[in-house]
Amino acid sequence: MIPVAIAVYALAIVSANLLVLRFGPPITPLLAFFLVGLDLALRNWLNLRMRPFAMGILILATGALTYLVNPAARSIAIASAVAFTAAALADWATFRAVSGSWIRRNVAGATVGAAVDSVLFPTLAFGALLPVVVLGQFVAKVAGAAAWGWLIRPREARA
Repeated sequence: MIPVAIAVYALAIVSANLLVLRFGPPITPLLAFFLVGLDLALRNWLNLRMRPFAMGILILATGALTYLVNPAARSIAIASAVAFTAAALADWATFRAVSGSWIRRNVAGATVGAAVDSVLFPTLAFGALLPVVVLGQFVAKVAGAAAWGWLIRPREARA
């Protein structure tokens, strides 16, 4: 199951990065809900199953993979790698620090990760702080992570 989750995680991020390159900032809230929300929830799911070092490699590899798939996506790939690494660290630390149910831990980690990612990614990718894009991405990422988190919640959290 972990290899499938890793493949879906990488495919979601690469797809999101390439779609941002193609369609620009207006598509980011939609991608934030469906693909980045999935990423945030999968990251927390994988956090329970992988070592932090392995997660860091996975996050950096997705940025490199975006560049390899489409070298024109260089600025998007770099912004993605930086933002997702920072967001992953913030998400991971929060997810580990919060106690309680899977849903509570997932939403808490995703909220912090989404805040970091929503500010860093568009600022680095587009060269400016875009408050409307940041807010739209943040709301969509948290909502997406909550929805995806509920769908992929660990078996023990389904009871």
